[in-house]
Amino acid sequence: MSDEAPTPAASNDEEVAIGHAVDRLAERFPTVPRDRIVDLVHQRHVDYTGAPVRDFIPVLIEHDVKRELIAEVQPLA
Repeated sequence: MSDEAPTPAASNDEEVAIGHAVDRLAERFPTVPRDRIVDLVHQRHVDYTGAPVRDFIPVLIEHDVKRELIAEVQPLA
């Protein structure tokens, strides 16, 4: 029996993929502070807590945050 804590919902692979998503978003939106991007990604990640299928969570998070940043950076005229 192991003394390790239970594995959180997000695997290490998921965390790495989310980190790469942050990097891509920061590159695409250089005028947005990286801390803001990290906060948005974290908020979206919490939204997916408990999702039974985790394979596409990083992609969904990146898409959600990208859509939100586009709306902020390019407001409707």
